[in-house]
Amino acid sequence: MYAIIEDSGQQFRVSQGDTLDVDVRDLPAGAKEITFDRVLLVSAEDDVKVGTPLVEGAKVLAEVVEQEVKGPKLYVYKFRRRKTTRRKTGHRQRFLRVRVTKIVA
Repeated sequence: MYAIIEDSGQQFRVSQGDTLDVDVRDLPAGAKEITFDRVLLVSAEDDVKVGTPLVEGAKVLAEVVEQEVKGPKLYVYKFRRRKTTRRKTGHRQRFLRVRVTKIVA
């Protein structure tokens, strides 16, 4: 069984036990579980439910594995030709790592 969920403008294909990195959000202190309500598709072995745009009553439950995980370092170069102007900056995106525990269809 798998589901396709939407979170922060991105779509993820998840099944039970998968670990994924989503955008950091403000959670209450000590929160251990997140619910994803924006489910676009749910597929069991023979049954496929496609939402228009969302599947009614479907949700994906996930537990928080780590509160803050840093992604890979990305470098941004700014360069102006013939001006001896160069600038290099770096950025590391923060993520929330979760593990999918249950898909409710």
